[in-house]
Amino acid sequence: MTVTAKQPARARQGSTGLRQEGPPGLGGRRSRAFFGIIAWIVGILFVLPILWMLLTSFHSEENAATNPPSIAAPLTLQGYREFFSSGPWPPLLNSLTASVISTIIVLLLAFPAAYALSIRPVKRWSDVMFFFLSTKMLPMVAALLPIYLFAQSVSFLDNIWLLIIVYTTMNLPIAVWMLRSFLIEVPIEMLEAAQIDGAGLARTLRSVVAPVITPGLAAAALICFIFSWNELLFARVLTGTRAETAPVFLTGFVTSQGLFLAKVCAASIVVSLPVLAAGFGAQDKLVQGLSLGAVK
Repeated sequence: MTVTAKQPARARQGSTGLRQEGPPGLGGRRSRAFFGIIAWIVGILFVLPILWMLLTSFHSEENAATNPPSIAAPLTLQGYREFFSSGPWPPLLNSLTASVISTIIVLLLAFPAAYALSIRPVKRWSDVMFFFLSTKMLPMVAALLPIYLFAQSVSFLDNIWLLIIVYTTMNLPIAVWMLRSFLIEVPIEMLEAAQIDGAGLARTLRSVVAPVITPGLAAAALICFIFSWNELLFARVLTGTRAETAPVFLTGFVTSQGLFLAKVCAASIVVSLPVLAAGFGAQDKLVQGLSLGAVK
């Protein structure tokens, strides 16, 4: 009788012996709603300064300088007209050239380096990775004077190729670390199959490994591009008029005389558009790439 009485209760728990849970209750829905509201609040706090800068860029200098700011002030394109009339195209082209070329060089160097440190690890690879990381521990200001003196001695100041070299060395450790975390997820069986088919190292990297880690390459490229585009310190010191970049050109609108807030906001919006466009265009690849090496 005892065994017979227990059988229906055990049968109600399912074939696996585990109790079947019902739909989430009111407490679970409230918890999800609470965290959803918190996420929206944090997102709005991050976007609010950008929206405020965008609104200020469409105000006149007099309305932008009022305290407190006038939200309902008339809109105008005066700030954008003054920005485009000041000749921004050479600095924008310099920033685009330095960012794109340095990013391409970084990927060409970081891809095989990360391969050698992950899939086919060299001896003492952990020491090599620490060396790459240690280069980011040095403050940028500490390296500024030696680079300036060297560039001055070889007559390389105010040259866009100097910025390309600096941006490449600045972003290379980051790209190696990122790509290594992606490459360690590549199944070794794919490489062995390519080796059996007679593919060399270059063919394996180009036709087998690169398509697998395309999201990782996109994420590393986007981050290197953003860091190069936004860099100001080296560009401010190492360039003059020929190799002036967009961030350096942007600082020229800040003066000690007159009103400049609306014009600076308009210039900031225009200078930020390439980075925003690249981020939105590669958004899915960026999220997929940044999370590729996070889950083991």
